[in-house]
Formats: sequence, structure tokens, C-alpha cells
Amino acid sequence: MDLNVWRAFVTVCRVGSLSAAAAELNHTQSAVSRQIAGLERQLGVTLMERHARGVRPTPAGEVFRRHALATLTEADRAVRAVRDVRDGVADRPLAIGATPSLAAGIVPEAVRNLLNQAGPVRWSLLPALSAQLHNRVIAGDLDIAVVTDAPPGLAADPRVERRFLGLDEMVAVLPAGHPRAGRGPVPVRALADQIWVEDNEGSAALLRQHAARAGVTARIDLTAADLPGKLALVATGHAIALIPGALTRALRSDVVTVGLVDPPTRGLYTITPRREPHPWAAALHDQLVAAQVPRPR
Repeated sequence: MDLNVWRAFVTVCRVGSLSAAAAELNHTQSAVSRQIAGLERQLGVTLMERHARGVRPTPAGEVFRRHALATLTEADRAVRAVRDVRDGVADRPLAIGATPSLAAGIVPEAVRNLLNQAGPVRWSLLPALSAQLHNRVIAGDLDIAVVTDAPPGLAADPRVERRFLGLDEMVAVLPAGHPRAGRGPVPVRALADQIWVEDNEGSAALLRQHAARAGVTARIDLTAADLPGKLALVATGHAIALIPGALTRALRSDVVTVGLVDPPTRGLYTITPRREPHPWAAALHDQLVAAQVPRPR
């Protein structure tokens, strides 16, 4: 498939308009429309649908958009890497992976501190789940990944070095006006009548296990596609949720956290390839240790 067509599709999804995408890409609107139509014929599905204010991806189009965006990002990285070799650029970009909560939590501060220490190191960040990040490290796509041992846990693999960062206490996140907001650590049984929302099975498993130890059942009645969707459902009062303590510094202003009595924890780790580690990977690990937030009280 032609990556220029993929780029046109991703651009249309982002701006929500064929004409705006055409202007950004320096194409005609009819050319962009033909590209999208040809892509739909190749895939055998409808990717775009019209609405009152323009166009948007169909459910199949949204799935394709996410994968296409990741592919285009990797393609751009490949082009830059080849040009760096051609131009004699010696420094190798530091490719970082992190779970979504850590990518929004401790990783940005750790990278900032690394750059203050090391100078202008080129770097990239890929958010994904721990198992996916492990595979990307093995494949050579990532120099370091920041992962957790939340269910289903981390695989033992002699090809990577795993280093412990610390324990992260999970906390409950509530809408700002919730009666329990600001009332200190609460037992999970006090929240047993609440509706919970989860966005991944690892967090849901921690919640179920924690509730079971307290002799109650957590009502996980809602499922979110991702972390922002999970927090949006909490902020609008539809549910409460379990989130990592490391994420608290990046939360939106219309939600609050409350500690749990005897909270569930997850281990945080970095994994790096044993062969040819990046020269700055160890320094980033040290900055990640320093960037961890204090445990919530």
C-alpha cells in the first residue's frame, strides 16, 4: 500500500474535512477523495462517513487510523535514521516505550531531567501495554521500556535485562464532588456499591483481587477504550476507577484521588536489550527512580 495514501487518510481523520486535509497536503479535494475511495476498495470496508460538520472515521476506519498512524511514525523514524547515517550524525536516538499511565506520569519528568543532564539527546516515546513493549524491545524497536508487573505479569526472557524501579500503589479516582473525596484512605468495601470503569484487563484484575480480599465484589459495569476515556467517565459522574498512583500528577482538574486501605500495588520496571544497550538507557533508569511520586496517603 502507498504510505502517501495512508498519510492522507490520517490527515482527514485529524482535521475532519476533505477540503482542509487537501489544503494541508497541497492536494486537490478530489485527489484526496480518490485516495480515500481507493483505500476503501483495497480494504473492502467503508473507512469514512459524512456528518453535519464534515467527515469522521467509521469504527473500522478508527481501527485502521490507529495502526496507520503508528506505521507512519515508524516510517518517518526510518527515513530520519537513514538520513542521519548519510549525513554522518553519530548520536543514536533513544527510543523509549512506556505503559500509558507511565507515559503520562513519571516518564516526561524523567526525560526532562535526563536532557538537563545529558544535553540535546534525540528521543521518541511509544505508549503501549507491557507485553507489547517487551516484544518491541526484543525486536530492536525500543532501547528501553518502562513496564509493570500488573496481571498477566512480566515474562522471563534472557534477552532483556529487567531492573526494578519501585512499587506503585493504586488509588481510587472519583468525580470532584463525590462524597468520599478528600476523606482519606477508605476501605474498598465502602465503595462496593459504586459503579467502576476499567480500560484494561490488568487494572481490572487488580481491582477484582483487592475487592475479593475484602469480601466484596467490584461492579465493573463500564469499559473505556483508553485511559482518557476512563477518566472522562469518572469526571462526568458515571463511575469511579482504579488508577496507578504514578498517574496522579497528570490528572485532569475535575477528578480527585483517594487512597485505599491496604491498596493493591504493582511493580515498576525498566527492560532493556542485553546486547548493545543504548548509552543513555541506564541514566534514564536512574531518572525514572528519582521521578516516582511519593506514595499517596
